[in-house]
Amino acid sequence: MLLAAKQTCHSTGAVHSSSLNIEGRSYLTDSWTNVPSSILSALPRRLHVEPSHPISITRNLIESRFPSPTYTHYNSLHPIVTVSQNFDSLDFPPDHPGRSRTDTYYINKDTVLRTHTSAHEVDTFRENKSEGYTISADVYRRDAIDRSHYPIFHQMEGARMWDRRKVPDGDIAKAVWADLRSLPKHDLVVEDPNPTIHPERNPLQAQHHSLEEVEAVAAHLKKSLEGVVVEIFSKAREAAIAGGETFMGTEEPLRVRWIEAYFPFTSPSWELEVFWQGDWLELLGCGVSKQDILIKAGKPNQIGWAFGIGLERVAMLLFSIPDIRLFWSIDTRFLSQFSASRPVGRFVPYSKFPACYKDVAFWLRSSSSSAGGGIRSNSQDFHENDVMEIVRDVVGDLVEDVKLVDDFTHPRTGRKSLCYRINYRSLERTLKNEEANELHEKIRNSLADKLGVELR
Repeated sequence: MLLAAKQTCHSTGAVHSSSLNIEGRSYLTDSWTNVPSSILSALPRRLHVEPSHPISITRNLIESRFPSPTYTHYNSLHPIVTVSQNFDSLDFPPDHPGRSRTDTYYINKDTVLRTHTSAHEVDTFRENKSEGYTISADVYRRDAIDRSHYPIFHQMEGARMWDRRKVPDGDIAKAVWADLRSLPKHDLVVEDPNPTIHPERNPLQAQHHSLEEVEAVAAHLKKSLEGVVVEIFSKAREAAIAGGETFMGTEEPLRVRWIEAYFPFTSPSWELEVFWQGDWLELLGCGVSKQDILIKAGKPNQIGWAFGIGLERVAMLLFSIPDIRLFWSIDTRFLSQFSASRPVGRFVPYSKFPACYKDVAFWLRSSSSSAGGGIRSNSQDFHENDVMEIVRDVVGDLVEDVKLVDDFTHPRTGRKSLCYRINYRSLERTLKNEEANELHEKIRNSLADKLGVELR
């Protein structure tokens, strides 16, 4: 039994109880609890390890570029973590929006569903099982409803470290350059016009690293991740050609470019973009690991790099999957199209069902003491993610997207009115207008009941 709650009450579909039993573990709940049963019920799926699922195939492709024993692959870390693991260990400031109940699913005030794989970063560095690692996992965030966003998605992060006490003569730069020479060569066209560091845009961690060390680590990082591009996009190109697709790039060498970036856990940092189907596509973020994180993990003598990539984004490109909801389908017409034992192929749509649009408009409350994240809201603390959560809780995956189409403030009273357009569309069948009307009325009632809005 995934979920057992001793007593429940409603709040944006959240499960509030004196305690929750989730996958055999018991958790106390409190006023912070905002995770709905619809999210908890999805925890056992773990698509990234489901045989022949496109997310799992994508994970395996990327992992193949990070072989053992240099890299350990962690694919079964539990999704429920402490606030300390998810935020404090990574030095998220107390007022960071990611800590808000509008963004994060809380089991209780001290426990959350991880919002990123980095929740395990300090623990993995501390374990120090191998010189490198990858972590692939399901992560959870309250988010918009559209074809590319879902409250559960999958990330992979990886890292490679060198230890000053273990490399010959303590010469990190020399050891890294030696390791780089053993990496597979490729024929990518690489654009990398900027210097490795820049005092303002991409600073060196000068109190911990020398320029020579960072030059070597950055070169190893970039060569390693360029190899990931080769693995992914050569398969994508083969699949496109096999499917009869023709577009700019199927005959030309693959092109990538490195863009200076900012990430809180690395410095210097970069984004890697790939030229694909006539446009530049952002693929991943990476950089030289912040030394403070390694010090916190008890590994002050190590230096290295880290990266993070979204598996859905890559899988949608690789298999030409148009809607993120499809990954959660159990329809054999979807699942039978993929196999780890077959070459990567393009997804063939099995049906295109008509959309059904309906609007819901409401006045926000004029006063309240709430702070969003699943409780009755006023115009100052109203959060759009509360609307998304209610829609998901009522209709599940029967909605393709929800968009704000009107935002009006009354000139005399100052009251604020919002109008959202909900696109009802099933991936598996035609929704009758009567059914959509019934679902829409449930959403309207739930908005009024749980957010205290006045329907128009």
